Amino acid sequence: MANRVRNIVLRVPVTAQEREMIELKMQQMGTRCFSTYARKMLIDGYVIKIDYSDIKAMTAELQKIGTNINQIAKRVNATGEIYAQDIEDIKGVLNEIWLSQRSILSKAP
Repeated sequence: MANRVRNIVLRVPVTAQEREMIELKMQQMGTRCFSTYARKMLIDGYVIKIDYSDIKAMTAELQKIGTNINQIAKRVNATGEIYAQDIEDIKGVLNEIWLSQRSILSKAP
């Protein structure tokens, strides 16, 4: 190993399923040499990082809205009446949902 140009060995533990996926991708690239494939992917490959923060924020808002709607439903079931303010509250939170969705979609590539 002392005379080799590449004398540093990197090891990557994988599962059997990951190994099968790697071998399939190697076949798609037309190579049988794992070392060549791994070196090429480690140097020239890329990672796509997706930012889910907007979706997480919208999910939190939807949970809050769902709680509000449940409280209104309990009050309606208990009293047998629905109030104009309850209808306005529901319309308001639905508008918030649409605004959040439009905001997220406008940022999409």
